[in-house]
Amino acid sequence: MKPTDAFYFASRAALGYPVRTGLMMLAMAIGVAAVVVLTALGEGARRYVVSEFSSLGSNLVIVLPGRSQTGGLGPSTMLGQSERDLTLDDALALLRAGSVRRIAPITVGVAEVSYRALSREATVVGTTAEFIEVRRLQLGQGHFFSQQDPRSAAAECVLGALLRDELFGPEPALGRWLRIGDRRFRVVGVMAASGQGLGFNTDEIVMVPVAAAQSMFNTNKLFRILVEAKGRDAVDAAKDSVTAIIKARHENKEDVTVITQDAVLGTFDRILTALTMAVAGIAAVSLAVAGILVMNVMLVAVTQRTAEIGLLKALGASNGHVRLLFFTEAALLSLAGALLGLALGEGGSALLRQVYPALPAYAPAWASAAGIGIALLTGILFSILPARRAAGLDPVSALSKR
Repeated sequence: MKPTDAFYFASRAALGYPVRTGLMMLAMAIGVAAVVVLTALGEGARRYVVSEFSSLGSNLVIVLPGRSQTGGLGPSTMLGQSERDLTLDDALALLRAGSVRRIAPITVGVAEVSYRALSREATVVGTTAEFIEVRRLQLGQGHFFSQQDPRSAAAECVLGALLRDELFGPEPALGRWLRIGDRRFRVVGVMAASGQGLGFNTDEIVMVPVAAAQSMFNTNKLFRILVEAKGRDAVDAAKDSVTAIIKARHENKEDVTVITQDAVLGTFDRILTALTMAVAGIAAVSLAVAGILVMNVMLVAVTQRTAEIGLLKALGASNGHVRLLFFTEAALLSLAGALLGLALGEGGSALLRQVYPALPAYAPAWASAAGIGIALLTGILFSILPARRAAGLDPVSALSKR
């Protein structure tokens, strides 16, 4: 029997039983679509997190107050609890390191921002002139803080784009005075719209000099320090230098956590990749369920086509030819179902991107290929039993049922 004959026979058999064919294709399609959509969701989450961390800047070393006993990021670290706080003097001392290009100390708080009769609460970020370069942010209007002594509490501020629109509307904001908390600041710049990032919307913040923020919130501690190394090769050296300098200033105690941007990216990348693989594995289970359905439907088909099989064997078809016919039919139906599932999965991924524009929910190529491959393999494996049963039929007994 030629391959074309097997293909023709299997196609006619599939078209001859549309309900059975539709059920098998639907089972495979659901399994493949689940693999594609869930891996697209996982991959989208991974790309989103990696992109957000990359947008923080380049060659970054981040200094956080607090250090857990076992190392890494602990609750006390995230809450900024430590025996000794990070201070502005600590940040300025880091400039002594030869591998450090610039620093950006950060203090964060919430205060009421008001202009004439309009007011709202906003996140106030106290930092220095280097912050915009360390974070690679874009300025929309005016200028950022002038280069000056970080200990100087100049009465100037830079607004996020959304905050500017809400407070000033069509009026120009540059040069105007507004009230932040119990102090007045002159608007010297407006940031370009950049949107949400790691749960921190830069469009809704107001930035003031770090000394002014510390005075406003009556504190001398820093939320964290962003340190930019002089190059990618200098990141490790900068991390070591920062750790050594802070340790020397804190009575020889390592009470801060120093992490690199690459380490954070690598950790999230590994976690989210593992999550994507796990989700893909769970979705692949549905393909195994689809395979069981294929086997059951094809076992029924053997009963329905007993006379047809007997006639084939009476005409000289061997057991191998009968098995080949069933395998071909299973492969055709599995492939058709997988392609249908791929189309449904891509449609579902496109819908996800429409609903959540920030999430780049694109299924990786390996997931689509694996979905089709597993569907084919499952279809053929679960057709072995029906094919063997059909091949084992006695031609005389089979024909007698015609």
